[in-house]
Amino acid sequence: MTLLEMKHITKTFPGVKALDNVSLTVNEGEVHALLGENGAGKSTLMKVLSGVYQADSGEIYIDDQKVNIADPLAAQKHKISMIHQEFNLFPHLSIAENIFIGREFCSIENCLLDTLKQNNKTLELLNKLGLDLDPTMLVSELTVAEQQMIEIAKALSIDARILVMDEPTAALTEKEILKLFEIIHQLTQNKVGIIYISHRLEELTKIAHRATVMRDGQYIKTVDYKADIIDDLIAAMVGRELGNIYPKKTSLNTSISSEILFEVKNLTRGKRFTDINFILNKGEILGFSGLMGAGRTEVSRAIFGADPYDSGEFYLNGKKIMIRSVSEAIEHKIAYLTEDRKKDGLALGLAVGTNIMLSSYAQYSSFAWLVDEDRCTIQSEALRQKLKIKTPHLDQQAGLLSGGNQQKIIIAKWLTCDADIFIFDEPTRGIDVGAKREIYELMQSLTARGKSIIMISSEMPELLGMCDRILVMRNGRITKELSQQEANQEVLLKYATLEIAQT
Repeated sequence: MTLLEMKHITKTFPGVKALDNVSLTVNEGEVHALLGENGAGKSTLMKVLSGVYQADSGEIYIDDQKVNIADPLAAQKHKISMIHQEFNLFPHLSIAENIFIGREFCSIENCLLDTLKQNNKTLELLNKLGLDLDPTMLVSELTVAEQQMIEIAKALSIDARILVMDEPTAALTEKEILKLFEIIHQLTQNKVGIIYISHRLEELTKIAHRATVMRDGQYIKTVDYKADIIDDLIAAMVGRELGNIYPKKTSLNTSISSEILFEVKNLTRGKRFTDINFILNKGEILGFSGLMGAGRTEVSRAIFGADPYDSGEFYLNGKKIMIRSVSEAIEHKIAYLTEDRKKDGLALGLAVGTNIMLSSYAQYSSFAWLVDEDRCTIQSEALRQKLKIKTPHLDQQAGLLSGGNQQKIIIAKWLTCDADIFIFDEPTRGIDVGAKREIYELMQSLTARGKSIIMISSEMPELLGMCDRILVMRNGRITKELSQQEANQEVLLKYATLEIAQT
Protein backbone atom coordinates (compact mmCIF):
# COMPACT_ATOMS: atom_id res chain seq x y z
CA MET A 1 0.00 0.00 0.00
CA THR A 2 1.29 3.47 -0.92
CA LEU A 3 2.19 5.48 2.17
CA LEU A 4 3.82 8.56 0.66
CA GLU A 5 3.75 10.17 -2.75
CA MET A 6 5.69 13.29 -3.73
CA LYS A 7 4.64 14.56 -7.17
CA HIS A 8 6.54 16.95 -9.48
CA ILE A 9 8.45 18.73 -6.70
CA THR A 10 10.42 21.78 -7.85
CA LYS A 11 12.59 23.99 -5.67
CA THR A 12 14.78 26.90 -6.75
CA PHE A 13 17.33 28.83 -4.75
CA PRO A 14 18.94 32.05 -6.04
CA GLY A 15 20.75 31.02 -9.21
CA VAL A 16 20.29 27.27 -8.61
CA LYS A 17 17.45 24.89 -9.52
CA ALA A 18 17.92 22.37 -6.72
CA LEU A 19 14.89 20.20 -7.65
CA ASP A 20 13.38 19.95 -11.09
CA ASN A 21 10.04 18.09 -11.33
CA VAL A 22 11.05 15.25 -8.96
CA SER A 23 8.61 12.50 -7.94
CA LEU A 24 8.98 9.79 -5.28
CA THR A 25 6.69 7.03 -3.99
CA VAL A 26 7.22 5.06 -0.76
CA ASN A 27 5.17 2.06 0.35
CA GLU A 28 4.27 0.91 3.85
CA GLY A 29 6.98 -1.26 5.40
CA GLU A 30 9.45 -0.39 2.66
CA VAL A 31 13.07 0.73 2.85
CA HIS A 32 13.41 3.02 -0.16
CA ALA A 33 16.98 4.02 -0.96
CA LEU A 34 17.47 7.54 -2.34
CA LEU A 35 20.70 7.65 -4.34
CA GLY A 36 22.77 10.30 -6.05
CA GLU A 37 25.99 12.28 -5.79
CA ASN A 38 26.35 15.19 -3.40
CA GLY A 39 24.43 18.06 -4.93
CA ALA A 40 21.97 15.71 -6.69
CA GLY A 41 19.10 17.13 -4.60
CA LYS A 42 18.43 14.23 -2.22
CA SER A 43 18.70 16.19 1.02
CA THR A 44 16.78 19.13 -0.47
CA LEU A 45 13.90 16.82 -1.44
CA MET A 46 13.82 15.39 2.08
CA LYS A 47 13.90 18.87 3.61
CA VAL A 48 10.80 19.68 1.56
CA LEU A 49 9.17 16.54 2.99
CA SER A 50 10.19 17.44 6.55
CA GLY A 51 9.00 21.06 6.28
CA VAL A 52 12.44 22.69 6.41
CA TYR A 53 11.91 23.98 2.86
CA GLN A 54 8.69 24.71 0.99
CA ALA A 55 8.50 23.61 -2.64
CA ASP A 56 7.90 26.17 -5.38
CA SER A 57 5.53 23.68 -7.01
CA GLY A 58 4.43 20.08 -6.59
CA GLU A 59 2.21 18.06 -4.26
CA ILE A 60 2.63 15.68 -1.33
CA TYR A 61 0.19 12.86 -0.47
CA ILE A 62 0.10 10.67 2.65
CA ASP A 63 -2.33 7.74 2.57
CA ASP A 64 -3.68 9.20 -0.70
CA GLN A 65 -4.61 12.43 1.09
CA LYS A 66 -3.02 15.69 -0.06
CA VAL A 67 -1.15 17.40 2.79
CA ASN A 68 0.47 20.77 3.33
CA ILE A 69 3.77 20.54 5.19
CA ALA A 70 4.48 24.19 5.93
CA ASP A 71 7.07 23.66 8.67
CA PRO A 72 8.82 20.93 10.71
CA LEU A 73 6.02 20.95 13.31
CA ALA A 74 3.49 20.11 10.58
CA ALA A 75 5.76 17.27 9.43
CA GLN A 76 5.92 15.97 12.99
CA LYS A 77 2.11 15.99 13.22
CA HIS A 78 2.03 13.85 10.08
CA LYS A 79 4.42 11.43 11.82
CA ILE A 80 7.35 12.34 9.59
CA SER A 81 10.79 12.28 11.21
CA MET A 82 14.18 12.99 9.65
CA ILE A 83 17.66 12.08 10.81
CA HIS A 84 19.81 14.76 9.19
CA GLN A 85 23.33 14.13 7.91
CA GLU A 86 24.52 17.16 9.89
CA PHE A 87 23.58 16.78 13.54
CA ASN A 88 20.82 18.94 15.05
CA LEU A 89 21.84 18.56 18.66
CA PHE A 90 22.45 21.05 21.45
CA PRO A 91 25.88 20.21 22.92
CA HIS A 92 25.24 21.83 26.30
CA LEU A 93 21.99 19.96 26.94
CA SER A 94 21.69 16.37 28.16
CA ILE A 95 20.86 13.38 25.99
CA ALA A 96 17.31 13.29 27.36
CA GLU A 97 16.81 17.03 26.86
CA ASN A 98 17.97 16.75 23.25
CA ILE A 99 15.71 13.82 22.42
CA PHE A 100 12.56 15.40 23.86
CA ILE A 101 13.22 19.09 23.22
CA GLY A 102 9.90 20.77 22.49
CA ARG A 103 8.07 17.64 23.72
CA GLU A 104 9.18 17.64 27.35
CA PHE A 105 7.51 15.40 29.92
CA CYS A 106 5.48 17.66 32.21
CA SER A 107 3.21 16.69 35.10
CA ILE A 108 -0.40 17.75 34.48
CA GLU A 109 -0.94 19.01 38.02
CA ASN A 110 1.67 21.77 38.17
CA CYS A 111 3.18 21.81 34.66
CA LEU A 112 6.61 21.04 36.07
CA LEU A 113 9.15 19.04 34.11
CA ASP A 114 9.01 15.36 35.06
CA THR A 115 12.75 14.71 34.77
CA LEU A 116 12.54 11.17 36.12
CA LYS A 117 9.93 10.06 33.59
CA GLN A 118 11.80 11.76 30.74
CA ASN A 119 15.10 10.14 31.71
CA ASN A 120 13.46 6.72 32.04
CA LYS A 121 11.91 7.02 28.57
CA THR A 122 15.30 8.08 27.21
CA LEU A 123 16.95 5.09 28.87
CA GLU A 124 14.37 2.84 27.22
CA LEU A 125 15.26 4.28 23.79
CA LEU A 126 19.00 4.00 24.45
CA ASN A 127 18.63 0.37 25.51
CA LYS A 128 16.69 -0.32 22.32
CA LEU A 129 19.67 0.98 20.36
CA GLY A 130 22.13 -0.98 22.49
CA LEU A 131 23.71 2.18 23.95
CA ASP A 132 25.17 2.09 27.45
CA LEU A 133 24.83 5.82 28.13
CA ASP A 134 23.48 7.91 31.00
CA PRO A 135 20.48 10.04 29.86
CA THR A 136 21.84 12.95 31.92
CA MET A 137 25.17 13.07 30.05
CA LEU A 138 25.81 16.23 28.04
CA VAL A 139 25.88 15.72 24.28
CA SER A 140 29.21 17.58 24.17
CA GLU A 141 30.74 14.63 26.04
CA LEU A 142 29.76 12.14 23.34
CA THR A 143 31.78 10.92 20.37
CA VAL A 144 30.60 11.62 16.82
CA ALA A 145 29.28 8.05 16.50
CA GLU A 146 27.38 8.33 19.79
CA GLN A 147 25.85 11.63 18.67
CA GLN A 148 24.67 9.90 15.49
CA MET A 149 22.93 7.26 17.59
CA ILE A 150 21.26 9.99 19.68
CA GLU A 151 19.92 11.50 16.44
CA ILE A 152 18.44 8.09 15.63
CA ALA A 153 16.91 7.80 19.11
CA LYS A 154 15.44 11.29 18.71
CA ALA A 155 13.76 10.29 15.45
CA LEU A 156 12.41 7.04 16.90
CA SER A 157 10.95 8.89 19.90
CA ILE A 158 8.08 10.43 17.89
CA ASP A 159 6.78 7.03 16.72
CA ALA A 160 7.20 8.03 13.09
CA ARG A 161 5.29 6.45 10.18
CA ILE A 162 7.67 7.97 7.63
CA LEU A 163 11.31 7.99 8.70
CA VAL A 164 14.04 9.68 6.65
CA MET A 165 17.59 8.55 7.35
CA ASP A 166 20.27 10.75 5.76
CA GLU A 167 23.61 8.90 6.00
CA PRO A 168 22.72 7.25 9.35
CA THR A 169 25.70 4.87 9.32
CA ALA A 170 28.38 7.37 8.26
CA ALA A 171 29.85 7.54 11.77
CA LEU A 172 28.94 4.05 12.97
CA THR A 173 31.02 0.91 13.34
CA GLU A 174 30.08 -2.46 11.82
CA LYS A 175 28.57 -3.64 15.12
CA GLU A 176 26.46 -0.49 15.48
CA ILE A 177 25.34 -0.74 11.85
CA LEU A 178 24.08 -4.29 12.40
CA LYS A 179 22.11 -3.08 15.42
CA LEU A 180 20.62 -0.25 13.36
CA PHE A 181 19.61 -2.71 10.64
CA GLU A 182 17.81 -4.81 13.26
CA ILE A 183 15.85 -1.71 14.31
CA ILE A 184 15.06 -0.87 10.68
CA HIS A 185 13.70 -4.40 10.19
CA GLN A 186 11.49 -4.02 13.28
CA LEU A 187 10.18 -0.69 11.99
CA THR A 188 9.30 -2.09 8.57
CA GLN A 189 7.48 -4.96 10.27
CA ASN A 190 5.35 -2.25 11.91
CA LYS A 191 4.62 -0.76 8.44
CA VAL A 192 6.92 2.24 8.84
CA GLY A 193 8.14 3.60 5.50
CA ILE A 194 11.85 4.43 5.51
CA ILE A 195 13.63 6.68 3.04
CA TYR A 196 17.31 5.81 3.33
CA ILE A 197 20.03 8.05 1.90
CA SER A 198 23.47 6.45 1.82
CA HIS A 199 26.63 6.37 -0.26
CA ARG A 200 27.50 2.91 1.05
CA LEU A 201 25.84 1.00 -1.76
CA GLU A 202 26.96 -2.43 -0.52
CA GLU A 203 25.16 -2.06 2.82
CA LEU A 204 21.89 -1.22 1.08
CA THR A 205 21.68 -4.72 -0.37
CA LYS A 206 20.92 -5.93 3.17
CA ILE A 207 17.93 -3.65 3.78
CA ALA A 208 16.67 -1.77 0.69
CA HIS A 209 13.65 -2.90 -1.31
CA ARG A 210 13.65 -0.24 -4.03
CA ALA A 211 15.89 2.67 -4.98
CA THR A 212 15.31 6.01 -6.67
CA VAL A 213 18.28 7.63 -8.41
CA MET A 214 18.65 11.42 -8.71
CA ARG A 215 21.19 13.47 -10.63
CA ASP A 216 21.58 17.25 -10.87
CA GLY A 217 18.25 17.87 -9.16
CA GLN A 218 16.31 15.58 -11.49
CA TYR A 219 14.63 12.18 -11.20
CA ILE A 220 16.53 9.49 -13.16
CA LYS A 221 14.85 6.15 -12.37
CA THR A 222 13.38 3.86 -9.70
CA VAL A 223 14.53 0.22 -9.55
CA ASP A 224 14.21 -2.96 -7.53
CA TYR A 225 17.38 -2.63 -5.45
CA LYS A 226 18.21 -6.32 -5.14
CA ALA A 227 17.61 -6.95 -8.84
CA ASP A 228 19.76 -4.07 -10.10
CA ILE A 229 23.54 -4.19 -10.41
CA ILE A 230 25.51 -1.74 -8.23
CA ASP A 231 27.72 -0.71 -11.15
CA ASP A 232 24.59 0.24 -13.09
CA LEU A 233 23.34 2.32 -10.15
CA ILE A 234 26.68 4.10 -9.91
CA ALA A 235 26.60 4.85 -13.61
CA ALA A 236 23.08 6.27 -13.25
CA MET A 237 24.16 8.40 -10.28
CA VAL A 238 27.24 9.95 -11.86
CA GLY A 239 26.27 9.76 -15.53
CA ARG A 240 29.41 7.77 -16.35
CA GLU A 241 31.10 4.44 -15.64
CA LEU A 242 33.50 4.53 -12.68
CA GLY A 243 34.76 0.96 -12.69
CA ASN A 244 36.63 -0.06 -9.55
CA ILE A 245 36.18 2.76 -7.05
CA TYR A 246 39.68 2.20 -5.63
CA PRO A 247 42.43 3.49 -7.96
CA LYS A 248 45.29 1.25 -8.99
CA LYS A 249 48.33 1.37 -6.75
CA THR A 250 51.14 3.58 -7.95
CA SER A 251 54.69 2.26 -8.18
CA LEU A 252 55.55 3.92 -4.89
CA ASN A 253 52.69 2.13 -3.16
CA THR A 254 53.41 -1.29 -4.65
CA SER A 255 57.00 -1.14 -3.44
CA ILE A 256 56.93 1.09 -0.38
CA SER A 257 60.12 2.93 0.42
CA SER A 258 62.00 1.30 3.29
CA GLU A 259 62.79 4.80 4.56
CA ILE A 260 61.01 5.39 7.89
CA LEU A 261 59.55 8.86 7.85
CA PHE A 262 57.78 8.93 11.23
CA GLU A 263 57.83 6.78 14.33
CA VAL A 264 55.69 6.72 17.47
CA LYS A 265 57.02 5.02 20.61
CA ASN A 266 55.11 4.12 23.78
CA LEU A 267 52.43 6.80 23.35
CA THR A 268 50.09 6.67 26.35
CA ARG A 269 47.22 8.70 27.76
CA GLY A 270 45.53 7.22 30.82
CA LYS A 271 42.89 4.66 29.86
CA ARG A 272 42.27 6.19 26.42
CA PHE A 273 45.29 4.58 24.77
CA THR A 274 48.35 2.71 26.04
CA ASP A 275 51.78 1.84 24.60
CA ILE A 276 51.06 2.85 21.03
CA ASN A 277 54.03 1.94 18.83
CA PHE A 278 54.22 2.11 15.04
CA ILE A 279 56.29 3.33 12.12
CA LEU A 280 55.16 5.18 9.00
CA ASN A 281 57.21 4.71 5.85
CA LYS A 282 57.71 7.30 3.17
CA GLY A 283 55.05 7.04 0.45
CA GLU A 284 52.85 4.70 2.53
CA ILE A 285 49.16 4.65 3.42
CA LEU A 286 48.93 3.20 6.93
CA GLY A 287 45.40 2.27 8.01
CA PHE A 288 43.89 2.29 11.50
CA SER A 289 40.94 -0.06 12.01
CA GLY A 290 38.78 -0.65 15.09
CA LEU A 291 35.35 -0.22 16.62
CA MET A 292 33.94 2.92 18.21
CA GLY A 293 35.91 3.79 21.35
CA ALA A 294 38.99 1.83 20.25
CA GLY A 295 41.09 5.00 20.57
CA ARG A 296 42.01 5.64 16.92
CA THR A 297 40.92 9.30 16.81
CA GLU A 298 42.36 9.95 20.27
CA VAL A 299 45.78 8.72 19.12
CA SER A 300 45.68 10.85 15.97
CA ARG A 301 44.72 13.96 17.92
CA ALA A 302 47.62 13.40 20.32
CA ILE A 303 50.02 13.04 17.38
CA PHE A 304 48.70 16.32 15.97
CA GLY A 305 49.07 18.09 19.33
CA ALA A 306 45.33 18.72 19.62
CA ASP A 307 45.03 16.65 22.83
CA PRO A 308 47.57 16.03 25.62
CA TYR A 309 49.31 12.71 26.30
CA ASP A 310 51.01 11.34 29.41
CA SER A 311 54.12 9.84 27.84
CA GLY A 312 55.61 8.82 24.54
CA GLU A 313 58.12 9.82 21.90
CA PHE A 314 57.97 10.96 18.27
CA TYR A 315 60.72 10.60 15.68
CA LEU A 316 60.77 12.36 12.31
CA ASN A 317 63.39 11.18 9.82
CA GLY A 318 65.17 9.46 12.71
CA LYS A 319 65.34 12.58 14.90
CA LYS A 320 63.38 12.93 18.11
CA ILE A 321 60.84 15.78 17.99
CA MET A 322 58.43 17.35 20.46
CA ILE A 323 54.74 17.74 19.65
CA ARG A 324 52.77 19.40 22.43
CA SER A 325 50.60 21.72 20.33
CA VAL A 326 48.96 21.96 16.93
CA SER A 327 51.41 24.67 15.86
CA GLU A 328 54.35 22.36 16.62
CA ALA A 329 52.75 19.58 14.55
CA ILE A 330 52.27 21.97 11.63
CA GLU A 331 55.91 23.11 11.93
CA HIS A 332 56.88 19.45 11.51
CA LYS A 333 54.70 19.30 8.37
CA ILE A 334 51.98 17.12 9.89
CA ALA A 335 48.42 17.72 8.66
CA TYR A 336 45.17 16.48 10.21
CA LEU A 337 41.92 16.10 8.30
CA THR A 338 39.49 15.87 11.18
CA GLU A 339 36.68 13.35 11.59
CA ASP A 340 34.20 16.21 12.14
CA ARG A 341 34.93 18.63 9.30
CA LYS A 342 32.06 20.95 10.27
CA LYS A 343 33.18 21.40 13.87
CA ASP A 344 36.97 21.17 13.68
CA GLY A 345 38.05 21.36 10.04
CA LEU A 346 36.36 24.41 8.54
CA ALA A 347 35.31 27.95 9.32
CA LEU A 348 31.88 27.45 7.77
CA GLY A 349 30.95 31.13 7.70
CA LEU A 350 34.13 32.14 5.86
CA ALA A 351 34.82 31.98 2.13
CA VAL A 352 36.26 28.96 0.33
CA GLY A 353 39.43 30.90 -0.51
CA THR A 354 39.88 32.02 3.09
CA ASN A 355 39.53 28.46 4.38
CA ILE A 356 42.13 27.20 1.91
CA MET A 357 44.65 29.79 3.12
CA LEU A 358 43.88 29.66 6.86
CA SER A 359 46.99 27.71 7.85
CA SER A 360 49.37 29.51 5.48
CA TYR A 361 48.78 33.26 5.76
CA ALA A 362 52.19 33.76 7.42
CA GLN A 363 53.86 32.43 4.26
CA TYR A 364 51.86 34.86 2.13
CA SER A 365 52.46 37.97 4.21
CA SER A 366 55.04 40.75 4.03
CA PHE A 367 57.37 41.80 6.84
CA ALA A 368 54.65 44.20 7.97
CA TRP A 369 52.26 41.22 8.23
CA LEU A 370 50.20 42.47 5.33
CA VAL A 371 48.62 39.59 3.44
CA ASP A 372 49.40 39.42 -0.28
CA GLU A 373 45.82 38.90 -1.45
CA ASP A 374 46.80 38.42 -5.09
CA ARG A 375 49.16 35.54 -4.28
CA CYS A 376 46.52 34.00 -2.01
CA THR A 377 43.91 34.17 -4.78
CA ILE A 378 46.27 32.60 -7.32
CA GLN A 379 47.12 29.76 -4.92
CA SER A 380 43.49 29.15 -3.89
CA GLU A 381 42.25 29.17 -7.48
CA ALA A 382 44.99 26.76 -8.57
CA LEU A 383 43.99 24.29 -5.83
CA ARG A 384 40.28 24.79 -6.57
CA GLN A 385 40.91 23.67 -10.13
CA LYS A 386 43.35 20.90 -9.23
CA LEU A 387 40.99 19.32 -6.69
CA LYS A 388 37.86 20.06 -8.76
CA ILE A 389 36.16 21.90 -5.90
CA LYS A 390 32.65 22.67 -7.14
CA THR A 391 31.98 26.27 -6.13
CA PRO A 392 30.79 29.23 -8.21
CA HIS A 393 33.67 31.34 -6.87
CA LEU A 394 36.24 31.50 -4.08
CA ASP A 395 34.10 33.97 -2.11
CA GLN A 396 31.34 31.38 -1.64
CA GLN A 397 30.78 30.41 2.02
CA ALA A 398 32.34 27.03 2.76
CA GLY A 399 29.23 25.98 4.72
CA LEU A 400 27.11 26.13 1.55
CA LEU A 401 29.11 23.46 -0.29
CA SER A 402 28.47 19.71 -0.33
CA GLY A 403 30.29 17.37 2.05
CA GLY A 404 32.70 16.11 -0.60
CA ASN A 405 33.67 19.62 -1.63
CA GLN A 406 34.13 20.66 2.00
CA GLN A 407 36.52 17.73 2.43
CA LYS A 408 38.47 18.90 -0.61
CA ILE A 409 38.77 22.40 0.89
CA ILE A 410 40.44 20.92 3.99
CA ILE A 411 42.83 18.94 1.79
CA ALA A 412 43.61 22.11 -0.18
CA LYS A 413 44.39 23.91 3.10
CA TRP A 414 47.05 21.34 3.99
CA LEU A 415 48.43 21.16 0.45
CA THR A 416 49.08 24.89 0.75
CA CYS A 417 51.19 24.12 3.85
CA ASP A 418 53.10 21.47 1.85
CA ALA A 419 52.68 18.86 4.60
CA ASP A 420 54.62 15.58 4.49
CA ILE A 421 52.38 13.53 6.79
CA PHE A 422 48.60 13.55 6.31
CA ILE A 423 46.28 12.10 8.96
CA PHE A 424 42.94 11.34 7.26
CA ASP A 425 40.27 10.67 9.93
CA GLU A 426 37.18 9.19 8.21
CA PRO A 427 38.09 10.96 4.93
CA THR A 428 35.00 9.89 2.97
CA ARG A 429 32.38 10.07 5.70
CA GLY A 430 29.10 11.30 4.21
CA ILE A 431 30.36 11.92 0.67
CA ASP A 432 29.16 10.35 -2.56
CA VAL A 433 30.76 7.61 -4.61
CA GLY A 434 32.11 9.98 -7.26
CA ALA A 435 33.69 12.27 -4.65
CA LYS A 436 35.09 9.21 -2.85
CA ARG A 437 36.90 8.14 -5.98
CA GLU A 438 38.36 11.64 -6.33
CA ILE A 439 39.56 11.62 -2.69
CA TYR A 440 41.14 8.18 -3.19
CA GLU A 441 42.93 9.33 -6.35
CA LEU A 442 44.18 12.40 -4.51
CA MET A 443 45.54 10.21 -1.70
CA GLN A 444 47.35 8.06 -4.25
CA SER A 445 48.82 11.15 -5.93
CA LEU A 446 50.12 12.36 -2.55
CA THR A 447 51.92 9.07 -1.85
CA ALA A 448 53.30 9.09 -5.40
CA ARG A 449 55.00 12.38 -4.46
CA GLY A 450 56.55 10.75 -1.38
CA LYS A 451 53.96 11.99 1.11
CA SER A 452 52.77 9.58 3.81
CA ILE A 453 49.22 9.04 5.03
CA ILE A 454 47.68 7.71 8.23
CA MET A 455 44.13 6.70 7.34
CA ILE A 456 41.47 6.10 9.99
CA SER A 457 38.25 4.58 8.70
CA SER A 458 35.26 2.62 9.98
CA GLU A 459 34.68 1.27 6.45
CA MET A 460 36.68 -1.95 6.22
CA PRO A 461 36.43 -2.21 2.38
CA GLU A 462 37.93 1.29 2.19
CA LEU A 463 40.90 0.31 4.36
CA LEU A 464 41.42 -2.90 2.40
CA GLY A 465 41.21 -1.08 -0.91
CA MET A 466 43.56 1.78 -0.03
CA CYS A 467 46.08 0.81 2.65
CA ASP A 468 49.51 -0.80 2.42
CA ARG A 469 49.44 -1.88 6.07
CA ILE A 470 46.65 -1.83 8.65
CA LEU A 471 46.91 -1.50 12.43
CA VAL A 472 43.91 -2.80 14.38
CA MET A 473 43.01 -1.18 17.71
CA ARG A 474 40.85 -2.34 20.60
CA ASN A 475 40.34 -0.62 23.95
CA GLY A 476 43.18 1.83 23.38
CA ARG A 477 45.75 -0.74 22.31
CA ILE A 478 47.09 -1.96 18.97
CA THR A 479 46.11 -5.63 18.79
CA LYS A 480 47.50 -6.50 15.36
CA GLU A 481 49.53 -5.21 12.43
CA LEU A 482 48.51 -6.63 9.05
CA SER A 483 50.05 -6.39 5.61
CA GLN A 484 47.82 -5.77 2.62
CA GLN A 485 48.09 -9.46 1.73
CA GLU A 486 47.11 -10.65 5.23
CA ALA A 487 44.16 -8.31 5.74
CA ASN A 488 40.51 -9.11 5.08
CA GLN A 489 37.25 -8.11 6.77
CA GLU A 490 37.08 -11.23 8.95
CA VAL A 491 40.62 -10.74 10.28
CA LEU A 492 40.07 -7.03 10.93
CA LEU A 493 36.88 -7.76 12.87
CA LYS A 494 38.55 -10.56 14.81
CA TYR A 495 41.32 -8.35 16.16
CA ALA A 496 38.95 -5.41 16.71
CA THR A 497 36.60 -7.43 18.93
CA LEU A 498 38.72 -10.03 20.73
CA GLU A 499 41.20 -9.65 23.58
CA ILE A 500 44.24 -10.78 21.62
CA ALA A 501 47.72 -9.47 22.30
CA GLN A 502 49.74 -8.16 19.38
CA THR A 503 52.00 -10.80 17.84
